[in-house]
Amino acid sequence: MRSGIKVFAPASVSNVACGFDLLGFALDQPGDEVIVRFSDKPGVHILMITGAKGKLPYETGKNTAGVAAQKLLEHLGEKTIGIELELHKKMPIGSGLGSSAASAVGAVFAINELLKHPLEKRELLPFAAEAERISSGAAHLDNVAPSLIGGMVLVQKGDTMAAHRLPTPKGLCVAVVYPEVEILTKKARQILHPFVPLEKHVEQSSYLGALIVGLYQSDLDLIQRSLQDVIIEPQRAPLIPYFYEVKEAALRHGALGCSISGSGPSIFALCANSHIAQLCGESMSRIFDDAKMGYQLFISAINQEGVVKC
Repeated sequence: MRSGIKVFAPASVSNVACGFDLLGFALDQPGDEVIVRFSDKPGVHILMITGAKGKLPYETGKNTAGVAAQKLLEHLGEKTIGIELELHKKMPIGSGLGSSAASAVGAVFAINELLKHPLEKRELLPFAAEAERISSGAAHLDNVAPSLIGGMVLVQKGDTMAAHRLPTPKGLCVAVVYPEVEILTKKARQILHPFVPLEKHVEQSSYLGALIVGLYQSDLDLIQRSLQDVIIEPQRAPLIPYFYEVKEAALRHGALGCSISGSGPSIFALCANSHIAQLCGESMSRIFDDAKMGYQLFISAINQEGVVKC
């Protein structure tokens, strides 16, 4: 078997309370590993998927990693090249942590490495984003962009597909608890009301603007006052067991803010440092321990690199 390129693409927390479809940040762990190598057979071929418990298709056009790889090769005009792809899922599927985005990001980055960097890292964004249509029905960037370039990212909607890195205060850390129930992104979007009251839109916009100012000024008090979601969280919270109990526990133990990661069911607590994040993570986990419900806990700094070659 030919040698290949192995990469790690991190999980991500999207929305970040007040930034629905606009904000996201990358985690150090968990994430996906993707291996690519050349093949004598033209096209993209998924040879192996591990860690997915049979939930992901091997058919290239139905797998986000496969679609992203195809879109990249089409853009590069590589019609005869053959690529073999292995996908090793190191993160839960349907968790609200950008599982499909990590797969797509890993695939395009690995292929770009294999082809000796025809594109810059940021130029890979649209191909990974396009693959998100499979899981969510639209080319969302709020998981893809942080998984690709790392950090806290603000994305633009509309015709401009752009991602902007925001500064993060030194030491910022997050506790993420994933209760082992699956919430698919498409379902979580379908329950959202299509109309937003004007006063709620204004309030949410003020939180988003203040959060960005707080990040630039490293103002933890302002960040804490801004991590509020008055539109999406109230609609999705009923889908997540013990959400409000978990949120209250995190805030009681010093979290700057606590809300739903992506479409859920994962719940994140953004904290000023790793010590507080550990305390919050333990208190959040205790809710599910008491309920005798399975969960996974992740404690992570904000990943500043994004996808990397292993």
